[in-house]
Amino acid sequence: MIVVIDYGAGNTKSVIRALEKNDIQAVLSSDKRDIESANGLILPGVGAFPLAMEELEKRQLIDVIKQEVAKGKPLLGICLGMQLLVDGSDEHRYTKGFGFIPGECKQLPASHTFPVPHMGWNQLDIKQNTPLTRGIANEYVYFVHSYAVDVAPIYIEASCQYSQEIPAVISYKNVYGTQFHPEKSGEVGHKLLRNFKEIVYEYTTSN
Repeated sequence: MIVVIDYGAGNTKSVIRALEKNDIQAVLSSDKRDIESANGLILPGVGAFPLAMEELEKRQLIDVIKQEVAKGKPLLGICLGMQLLVDGSDEHRYTKGFGFIPGECKQLPASHTFPVPHMGWNQLDIKQNTPLTRGIANEYVYFVHSYAVDVAPIYIEASCQYSQEIPAVISYKNVYGTQFHPEKSGEVGHKLLRNFKEIVYEYTTSN
């Protein structure tokens, strides 16, 4: 069972529908007991970094998420959920993130050529063939964001080019993130969700 973490800041209905379409058993929950009993976790996100961390803190979910990730449980962050995985963000004010992947979240530079938010379909540049990007080529996926993570190349599985090179898929150990929305990215996004299902299955069968 995969738990999609509900903290009031995610595109949760679309994520759940995409998982169901791919025969991935999932529930939407903010119950700590569900998170503890889950085989894998998905942290979606839409909105501002500080408000998201405030909501997670208010619902007392930060410590339980850290606890489960420390056990080796797979976690996938989507869009803002991916940004929350790094050390912090300067959006509005500096706010600490989970710190699972070393790096910072910074605002994208805006211009007439490259308006912000970055919205629409962009082509992936696969940097590393990993369990999450297995079978995914340099295809188009859907982005909606104004901030992007700044992480070392070792953590970047795929990027895209906009006003700058943007990390599109990142990972470290059992923590994964996609800046784009797999639930809105057609078959490419669905393939990535099925890959995450396989990662969760491998974790479950080895524990």
